[in-house]
Amino acid sequence: MEYALLGLFGVLAIVVVARFAPKVGVASPLLLVVVGIGASFVPGVPDIVVPPELILSVVLPPILYSAAVNVPLVDFRRNLKAITGLSVLLVIVSALITGFALYLVLPDLSLPAAIALGAVISPPDAVAATSIGKRLGLPPRLVTVLEGEGLVNDATALVLLRSAIAASAGAVSLGEIAGDFAYAVAAAIVIGIAVGYAMVWVRSKLDDPVLNTTISFTVPFLAFIPAEELNASGVLAVVVAGLITGHNSARYFSSHDRIAERLNWRTAQFVLENGVFLLMGIELRTLVEQVEADDLSVPAAIGLGIAASVVLMLIRTLFVIPLIAVLRRDQRRAKKQGRYLDSALRRLDDPGTRTPSSPENTKRVRRFLTRKRADATFLTEEGLGWKGGAVLAWSGMRGVVTLAAAQSLPTDIPYRPQLILIAFTVAVVTLLGNGGTLPLLIRKLRIMGTDPAADRAELAGLINEISTVGLATLENPDLLTKNGGEFEEEVIRRAREDSIMRSESVAELRSGDPGPHQQHRILRLRVLEAERAALLDARATGSYSSRVMERAQNILDLEESRLAQLSGPTGRH
Repeated sequence: MEYALLGLFGVLAIVVVARFAPKVGVASPLLLVVVGIGASFVPGVPDIVVPPELILSVVLPPILYSAAVNVPLVDFRRNLKAITGLSVLLVIVSALITGFALYLVLPDLSLPAAIALGAVISPPDAVAATSIGKRLGLPPRLVTVLEGEGLVNDATALVLLRSAIAASAGAVSLGEIAGDFAYAVAAAIVIGIAVGYAMVWVRSKLDDPVLNTTISFTVPFLAFIPAEELNASGVLAVVVAGLITGHNSARYFSSHDRIAERLNWRTAQFVLENGVFLLMGIELRTLVEQVEADDLSVPAAIGLGIAASVVLMLIRTLFVIPLIAVLRRDQRRAKKQGRYLDSALRRLDDPGTRTPSSPENTKRVRRFLTRKRADATFLTEEGLGWKGGAVLAWSGMRGVVTLAAAQSLPTDIPYRPQLILIAFTVAVVTLLGNGGTLPLLIRKLRIMGTDPAADRAELAGLINEISTVGLATLENPDLLTKNGGEFEEEVIRRAREDSIMRSESVAELRSGDPGPHQQHRILRLRVLEAERAALLDARATGSYSSRVMERAQNILDLEESRLAQLSGPTGRH
């Protein structure tokens, strides 16, 4: 019963903190750690020690999958250099340097065991940083880099931790460690791709959102478990499967499936992520009691944790400086490349200079060049400058993986309770220190995010482009009904007007005042309110069956959701 009450308290605390955290200007993960620390010292709260394998194999896969499925694969590819540098190279460098420093300070600790702890405290947790960044309007590219780093760096750290633990037992050489690392990454990517595409195919055959979403809850574990059994990185396999699923959902899943999955996974991600931060704080008292029973004192372990946090921040800052320099060089190259790509596209469209080729080959070449031109435009217009680099450098907060991985250290390792407390101190210091001051840094640097007016203009252009293709379908002479008959002219006219109205309604968002189409949507939303009130009256009288009432409710909900998306800020009522 105690644990049931604690679970109930945890869920309620998560909701309350998430509701009021924006009002006090602090990210909810930071407040949850503080709440958990305070709760751990409340009389009557039992000692809570969650098995690390529960966090690493049950909680972490769905957290990473839910994040990966919402990261656009195109954005991930465009930022692959920055993401790889931060999530692979920086983690390895941080683990080696901090591990060697701890080896010098703790005489009874072997170098491989010290590097294992370095691997534990090396991967930042992007949850707090991205929640702060999104709330304060950081540029989307900066948020994508942070999200991508948070997805991949856990895999690097856990593979490195496994290799370091094996090395501490004297079982492997340096070459074997490098080979194991390469195998773990390559095998994980293959497994993630296979599981991702296989589950997309299976789910595309289901026509029930409930079944589809239920199957989606198994995908992280279908990728994680085989990868771990084959000594690959289960975490990386989950991330790859999530990226593939998210990229293919628009093509193979129905709108009902996507809406249901998005809502359910957002809820699961919200509870799991925030629950882990709360758990971090609650476990503090138990960790302190374990350390008090050993030789190295609590203040000494906390001091080492603070020192390790400072070293990690210095390493991250020194790493980000050349990384930003490389990205700025890529930005300059992209400007030059854009001119060549424009010239190539013009030659491709010029009948006088086009080389003989089939229409299919010409279409493929045009698509390739267009994609390359879009990549060059992205790098040119959304480059990361030194202000963005400062935010990247200061966003090295540690979290769930640091604490869970620390608890997975071998039981016979010297200073084990102190090492866990050091890792916990690093997590708390970076979360509260860096996370607490990150909003101030962003405000002081005056980093500007996306321009709402530019976004509205871009949205209008996209809707106009897809509407043009859709309207062309209505002009097709082979347009027939399912039974082979022709559509009535009045039906075609109404379908054409619907598409034109949507395109013109979005175009009206560019201006501050609602135009006729936006006014129509405002009015339609008010009509839906009246219809919903009538539906509630009908339900109260019991005049219609429950199954019919539910279908009518779904019809109103879907239309209201569609209108709300198209209305924009000016369409609220």
